[in-house]
Amino acid sequence: MQMTRRRLLHLAAAAAVLGARSAGAQAYPARPVRVIVPFAPAGPTDVFARLMAQKLSEQLGTQFYVENIAGAGGNIGAGRAAQAPADGYTILVNGGNHVVNPALYQHVSYDPIKDFDPVTIAVSAPAVLTVHPSLPAPTVQDLVALIRANPGKYSFASPGTGTPPHLVGELFRLSLGLDLVHVPFNGGGPAIGSTVAGHTPISFGSTAPAVPLVKDAKLRALAVSSKRRSPALPDVPTMTEAGYPEVVGESWFAAVVPAGTPREIVVQLNREIARAIPQPDMQERLAALGYEPVASTPEDAAARFQAEMAKWGKVISHAGIKAQ
Repeated sequence: MQMTRRRLLHLAAAAAVLGARSAGAQAYPARPVRVIVPFAPAGPTDVFARLMAQKLSEQLGTQFYVENIAGAGGNIGAGRAAQAPADGYTILVNGGNHVVNPALYQHVSYDPIKDFDPVTIAVSAPAVLTVHPSLPAPTVQDLVALIRANPGKYSFASPGTGTPPHLVGELFRLSLGLDLVHVPFNGGGPAIGSTVAGHTPISFGSTAPAVPLVKDAKLRALAVSSKRRSPALPDVPTMTEAGYPEVVGESWFAAVVPAGTPREIVVQLNREIARAIPQPDMQERLAALGYEPVASTPEDAAARFQAEMAKWGKVISHAGIKAQ
């Protein structure tokens, strides 16, 4: 009888704990949620994170606020997020550097796979290969032939070492065995401006700054690096259509949380972000940034993280790229 009573007390206590956990999960979020951006304000990652935070605040009735923790190519903010409690009240919004930095930097304080649980890859955008209009290369095949006929003569601009457009440019160079020099700039504007001015005749960059320049005939767009054509440049072929299916790569923004965050919170955040992305005002702002909706599942995001870590790690190693 005594044993039965003790067991009943244990069961009652366990039920109370489970009930409290269930109530806590249902009440999420019960207080403001911090959204860490590992870059300075006003950049693309920050702009996207603020759009997302605003939508989540509206949908869930609790404030989601952005905290910028910049430095070391995103490593400081990501490291801080990795150390946060796994309770759903810290979200990291990061780009492709999340999985690239361990190969790019000698010392990284976090493991992008072990220290985080993916919520979603929210949006993505291709790199666009553009050239100065005076370059005698109306197609990618013509450009490849021109570079091969003049080894070491031509260079390509990128927004910076280790950025997605740079890595796509290196993939292009390595895959085709081209003698092509990389010229990194501090951001997409200066990089593409150098190509417009004719100083760096080739550029791998983001679609957003390229589109108006292509429309004004100040640049010629030869291809985009996504699997499908970009709605922003519907007449521009993909690299696959141009004959180079190995040259595929995109920029993206993802939301991740510290590893061990309750599964129900991950699922709820995934659902709410997927609900926010298609809204017309969100679509308008994303289109201005050159991004398209993805809203992947956590499982698809995890698989892509693993694949891209391996892919870009090889490119970085073979190209001998080091963070500057």
